[in-house]
Amino acid sequence: MSNPRASGASTPQRAGIAASLIAPAFVLLWSTGFIGAKLGLPHAGPMTFLALRFWLVVGLFLLWIGLTRAQRPTRRQALDAALIGLLMHGLYLGGVFTAISIGTEAGTSALIVGLQPIVTALIARHWLGERLGGVQWLGMALGIAGVALVVARKLDDGIGDWRGVGLCLVALVAISAGAVLQKARGAGIPTRSGTCIQYVTAAVVTGLLALAFEDRIVEWTAEFAFALGWLVLVLSFGAVLLLFVLIRRGAASGVASLFFLVPPATAVVAWLLFDERLGPLSIAGMALTAFGVLLVNRPELFRRG
Repeated sequence: MSNPRASGASTPQRAGIAASLIAPAFVLLWSTGFIGAKLGLPHAGPMTFLALRFWLVVGLFLLWIGLTRAQRPTRRQALDAALIGLLMHGLYLGGVFTAISIGTEAGTSALIVGLQPIVTALIARHWLGERLGGVQWLGMALGIAGVALVVARKLDDGIGDWRGVGLCLVALVAISAGAVLQKARGAGIPTRSGTCIQYVTAAVVTGLLALAFEDRIVEWTAEFAFALGWLVLVLSFGAVLLLFVLIRRGAASGVASLFFLVPPATAVVAWLLFDERLGPLSIAGMALTAFGVLLVNRPELFRRG
C-alpha cells in the first residue's frame, strides 16, 4: 500500500517545483519572440507578418472573452488600452521586426530593447515622481555601456547598420513608455478585454502600414507557418499567461528583473539556430548590460544592511 503521508507530502513538493519553473519558462519563451521574427521575416514583410499575427491573436481573444463572459472596459479604459497597445505592441514590435528584416541580428535587437527597465525607470522618474538611488544610476551607466560595446562591435563587423539600431531605439522608447502608462492607468483595465483592445489597435496600425509600404505577399512555407503559430500561441498566449501567473503570485516586484535574462537567452538560441556570432566582446557587453539592468531593477540586492 502507498503511504498517504508520503503521497500528501509529494503534492506540495511537486507544486513547489512547478512554481519554481515558471520564471525560467517565461524567460525562455519570451526570448524566442526574436527568434520567431527572424525565422518568419524572410517570407513576409514585417508589417504584414505582424498584422497577421495580431489579427489571429484578436480572434483567439474574442473567443476566450465570449466563452468566459469577460468584463467590458469603460470608454476611458478602452482608450488607455488602445494607447498601451499602440506603444507596447504596434511600435515596439514594429520597430524590432523591421530592424531584423533589414539585417539587425536577433541577439542585438534583444540586447537594445533589453534596456527597457532602465528607460522605464527614467521615464517613471519624471512622470510618476519615482526616485532613483546611486546604485540604480550606476546600473544605468553600466547597461548603456554594455549595449554600446556590443552594437559598436557588430557595426564594425558589418553586421546590421544604424537604421536597425535606430528602429530598435524607437521600439525601446515605445515599450518603456507603454510600461509606465500601464503602471499609471492600466491597473483597473479588465485583463482579457483590455488586452484584446491592445491587439486590435496594433493589428489596425500594422495593417495600415502594410497596405501603405509593403507588397503584402506571404510565402506560406512550413517555416513561416511554424513561426506565425509559435508567435501567436506560445508568445501572445503562453508567455503572457505565465506573466499573469507570476504577477498573481505576488512576484510583480521581481518580474521586471527577469527581463535582464532575455538578451543572453536570445543570443544563445540565435547562435544555435542562425550561427549569430558570440565573440568575447559581445559576451562581455551582454554580461555588463544584464548586471546594469539588475542594479536598476533590484537595487536592494546590492545595498548594505
